[in-house]
Amino acid sequence: MTSAPMQGKVALVTGATSGIGAAVAEALAERGAHTLVAGRDAGRGEAVVGGIEKRGGSADFVGADLRDAESVRRFARDALGRGGGRVDILVNNAGIYPFGPTEETEERLYDTVYALNVKAPFYLVAELAPGMADRGGGAIVNVSTTAAAVGFPGMALYGSSKAAVNLLTKAWAAEYGPRGVRVNAVQVGPTRTETTARTEENLQRLAAQAPAQRPAAAAEVAAAIVYLADDGTSSFVQGAVLPVDGGRVAV
Repeated sequence: MTSAPMQGKVALVTGATSGIGAAVAEALAERGAHTLVAGRDAGRGEAVVGGIEKRGGSADFVGADLRDAESVRRFARDALGRGGGRVDILVNNAGIYPFGPTEETEERLYDTVYALNVKAPFYLVAELAPGMADRGGGAIVNVSTTAAAVGFPGMALYGSSKAAVNLLTKAWAAEYGPRGVRVNAVQVGPTRTETTARTEENLQRLAAQAPAQRPAAAAEVAAAIVYLADDGTSSFVQGAVLPVDGGRVAV
């Protein structure tokens, strides 16, 4: 480990078995945090944990069932157990992003998207933020999307769910900030991951609309999340929705 500014901290990252979440878990562990890698796939989660430990970091896998409020509460209790009774950093990264015409969107899909993208982080914060406040500090980073602020055809369902996350970020900053808990979000543009690479043409088409003219690497997004999670670098940043989108916000 090259440096450990987060030594003694416990970080929980949802959706951490691949893509942006895995990159965030690795980056937080690199900075000294004991990182809880949360996800549904135990095999992939243990692989991320193994990679962290191989590089000298500390991590555990926590199985994540985020389908309803009670499942989220059980997951939060499991995470606290693995974290020695505390979680100091929470990264709400888990989510799904189906695209398609509004008129073809089935109610079951609508409910699934809002359950995972909105309800799960809502109740996870409800379970973990009070403990952070009682200990005098903590950091929460929510992962949002450019589609929450810009209208894209076929992204009404996904974008609206993340627009709710943007507002929750500001409301939670107002609610928990006075008690020492910083809450911020990253608003992510097109990013190359194992999943998005399967639709390379769409990824490149979206990326071409921004000044950077390319998709982000997962590690680039992770760096922004770690910045917001680290009290040493962003202690006066609260309620921010940080665009990490290659400049799409500017055009």
